[in-house]
Amino acid sequence: MSEILLLHEPLIRLGIFLLVLAAMALWEFRAARREQRIRRWQRWPGNLSILVLDTLAVRLLFPLAAVGAALVAAERGWGLFHLLSAPLWLALPLSVLLLDAAIYFQHRLFHAVPWLWRLHRMHHADLEFDVTTGLRFHPLEILISMAIKVAVVTLLGAPAVAVLIFEVLLNATSMFNHGNVRLPEWLDRRLRLIVVTPDMHRVHHSIVRRETDSNFGFNLPWWDRLFGTYRDQPGAGHLGMTLGIEAFRDPRELRLDRMLIQPLLNPKPSTAQSGGQEPQG
Repeated sequence: MSEILLLHEPLIRLGIFLLVLAAMALWEFRAARREQRIRRWQRWPGNLSILVLDTLAVRLLFPLAAVGAALVAAERGWGLFHLLSAPLWLALPLSVLLLDAAIYFQHRLFHAVPWLWRLHRMHHADLEFDVTTGLRFHPLEILISMAIKVAVVTLLGAPAVAVLIFEVLLNATSMFNHGNVRLPEWLDRRLRLIVVTPDMHRVHHSIVRRETDSNFGFNLPWWDRLFGTYRDQPGAGHLGMTLGIEAFRDPRELRLDRMLIQPLLNPKPSTAQSGGQEPQG
């Protein structure tokens, strides 16, 4: 069973990824939340190319990835749930929940530590907000994130099937909550009780620092409410808010080569542009 899961894990994740990506792209085309001034042909090549580099980097340096770490931990009896001999019906949901909490705190860490923010700000520097923004992360950030994830999986002794479910959910919800899609207000209100919605997460991509430093959740919305980082709406409204980072307003920064070297750059932001300042951590 373990060998079958490890063998088919990439195909399972790829199949669901392509399905969600296509569904979200179609939804954006049919019912966009905001009009985009920067066209897809200017943004999507860089955003999708960085995804390819991220995937190659992870497969090269973490060939077994998080699911493989779970299988190794199970074989050797490592981790809390193995030490407690926790049944699968208990270990599975707790693993998904605790892994999501770990991602929440990791996200806050990437905002709080200056050198980690330099990596993470590439995600925020997208000048628009759509499904491909949810795929846009610097390769070094992805590698650090995977190392943290592997450590958490090992410490928990999370079941491999729980890790696979978590990975699929995280990838799918990241594309969903970055979607430039319209939801009826009543539905958004109900959905954000159990999942991070696009309107909830869009606040996090505001150019205004106090809004950027809120709504850190990717999958479950509960951590933001529990730890005081929840913000209901952007001050300027969803149609009036400015997205991105003040220091990276030039569309040429959307090119792949510029995205890769962005952590090395230290341009001076123009605070007059948004009335705020670039998050520094």
